[in-house]
Amino acid sequence: MEGISDIKIIGIDERRPPVIRKVPYIDLFFQLTHKAPEDWCYDFNSMMSKFPGTPKINEKDGLYIESWVKAPDDIVDYLEQLKIKVAQCSEEYIQRIELATRKAQDANASLKEEPGEQGRLNRIIASLNFDEVKLQ
Repeated sequence: MEGISDIKIIGIDERRPPVIRKVPYIDLFFQLTHKAPEDWCYDFNSMMSKFPGTPKINEKDGLYIESWVKAPDDIVDYLEQLKIKVAQCSEEYIQRIELATRKAQDANASLKEEPGEQGRLNRIIASLNFDEVKLQ
């Protein structure tokens, strides 16, 4: 299974290559390693809303960063900046998931301390052994 930390820019969408046109910009469609989750795409779009070229990802598709530059010479530096932002978005996403998991565990721990039958039920539920799934 591919994880959030595996999301990288791996190329240009072959169906939509950059083209010189009469308009003063070049559309770019960067392909990601795999489909990003909708909430990751939302985070990325929010982070990049004021970034030059206004890069965005269709949250349903989750596979291409759509953007533009003014000149061909801008593409190399622009790609490097996007790579940094993709990594930053993944790092922040992972931190947010880990924080939510810790908060849920803390809330569950406090439930075990309740007195009476509810506390007993909470302790039984907390002691159940489930199969682990690794979150990334």
